[in-house]
Amino acid sequence: MPSEAFTRGPDGSSRGGPLAGVRVVELASLAPAPFGCMVLADLGADVVRVDRPDGPGAGRLAAPSAGPLQRGRRLTALDLKSPAGVADLLRLVERADVLVEAYRPGVAERLGFGPDVCRDRNPRLVYARMTGWGQDGPLAARAGHDIDYIAVAGALEPLGRAGERPHAPLNLIGDFAGGGMLLAVGVLAALLERERSGLGQVVDAAMVDGSALLTSFLHGLLGTGLWAAPRGRNLLDGGAPFYDTYATADGGFMAVGALEPAFYGELLTGLGLADAGLPHQYDPSGWDELRRRLTERFAERTRDEWTAIFADRDACVAPVLAPGDAYRHPHNAARGTFVEVAGEVQPAPAPRFDRTPTDPPIPAPDPERDVSPVEEILTAWS
Repeated sequence: MPSEAFTRGPDGSSRGGPLAGVRVVELASLAPAPFGCMVLADLGADVVRVDRPDGPGAGRLAAPSAGPLQRGRRLTALDLKSPAGVADLLRLVERADVLVEAYRPGVAERLGFGPDVCRDRNPRLVYARMTGWGQDGPLAARAGHDIDYIAVAGALEPLGRAGERPHAPLNLIGDFAGGGMLLAVGVLAALLERERSGLGQVVDAAMVDGSALLTSFLHGLLGTGLWAAPRGRNLLDGGAPFYDTYATADGGFMAVGALEPAFYGELLTGLGLADAGLPHQYDPSGWDELRRRLTERFAERTRDEWTAIFADRDACVAPVLAPGDAYRHPHNAARGTFVEVAGEVQPAPAPRFDRTPTDPPIPAPDPERDVSPVEEILTAWS
C-alpha cells in the first residue's frame, strides 16, 4: 500500500482512516458496487468514480449521482467505448490499488480493460468484479436483481408469514449484505494478501454467493433439525410469539426478541402478564394463545408508552423506527450512529477505530460541478 498516512480529499484536505492512502478506481454502476466503494471511502480510501461523459446513466434506474452511496468520491468522466477513454482509464489503473467494475462477464475484456490488460499495467492491482451470478456458471451472462439472486441462494424462501408467499426484505440481502459488503471484504482481504505476495488478484464478488453465505446460520439449524417447520412456523421467522412485532394503540410497532427465559420473564412482567397463567414459552401448542394475549396487551398503549415501560428492563423489546426517524433514538444520538452530510441525515461510517478513526463523510460530488480531469487525479496520485 502507499506509504502516506492520509488520503487527499476532493478539496485537497488530508483525510484519515485505516484505508488512508489506498487508491480505488470505481466504474459507475448501480447499488451494490457503489455501496462497497462507499464503505472503502468511509474507511479512508481515495475513491475516484468514473462516469460516462454524459453523466452516470439515463432512465429511471440510472446510477444515482448523489446521496450516501456516492459520498466520499472524486469524480471524473471517460468514454470507455473509445480508445482514448480506455487509455486514460489504464493510466489511472497504473497508479491505483483497486479497480471496481460491475459489468456482465466479458464486457470489460471486450472494451479493452479486462484483468489481464490491467495486470500488465499494474501487477499489484486488486481487480474487483461485482456481479449477480458471478463470472462463470450457467446463469453468469443472464440479467437479474436482488430478488432473483436471493431466490436461487435459498435466502428468500424462508422469509414471510406462515401460509403466505415469500417476501423480499427490500434489497438488503442481495445488493448490500451479499453484494456490496462482500465486495468490500474481498477487496480488503486481497489488499492484505498483497502485502505478503506483492501481487494483486481478481476478486469475484457474486451476490448469489454472498446471499448463500448469509444463510450459514440457517444451514446450521437445518443440519441439527432446529429449523424443520414450514415458513413462518420456526423460532426466528415470526413463528414464535416472543420473537415478533406487535401493533400499538397509535399504529406503531414494538419488536420483541425475548428468546431466553430470563428476558421472556421480563417481557411478561413489563406487560403485566407475569401471573396471567400463559402457556409455557417453548410449547408450540400454546403459541397461538400466547400471540393473541401479547397482541391484545400491546394494543392497549402507544409505542412511546411501551418504549418507556421497557426502557429499564432487559426484555429485548424495542420500538420499530422508520429509517427517517432512527437518528432521533437516544442511543443512536449518543453514539453518533447517524451523521449530517450536506444537510442530509445519513448512516455514519462503521465500524469504528481507536487509533485511525474515520473522518466525517464528504458529500457526493456534483456531476455538473465536480468532474476532475484525469490529469488532475494523476497529479494528486503522483
